[in-house]
Amino acid sequence: MSKILWKPDDRQIENANMTKLIEKVNEQYGLTLSSYDELYKWSIENIPEFWKAMWEFGDIVHSEAFSEVVNDLDKMPGARWFTGARLNYAENLLKYRDDRPAIIFKGEEKVKQTITYAELYDQVARLAKALRDAGIKTGDRVAGFMPNMP
Repeated sequence: MSKILWKPDDRQIENANMTKLIEKVNEQYGLTLSSYDELYKWSIENIPEFWKAMWEFGDIVHSEAFSEVVNDLDKMPGARWFTGARLNYAENLLKYRDDRPAIIFKGEEKVKQTITYAELYDQVARLAKALRDAGIKTGDRVAGFMPNMP
């Protein structure tokens, strides 16, 4: 297919996460990448550096940092990624508490439901409280998974 179906305008490009990631990689590694294609080429030629940049760009919440990004690129599948890192998946999913969409469900017959990060956090907090009230103890960071969660 040779016909372009959609193209972002300059404002959308400037505000895109891809643009921000390219800027971060350029700054961190002294590069001058300017397009997705250039970033893609660099990412497959510099796998550990790319994934380190992605970890940082994604602002991954963790209790222990990784000691190496990947242990053996020649061992696929089977390579170990982000060795030594410890993180709580739920904590990363619930780190935002604003009105941006967290989950968008689109089902059959045009059923659509959106849950914001604030609504998701509230639902999870209520579930965590119900589990605690029922006497279910599953660990320090599970039933009350985030230190500041009610």
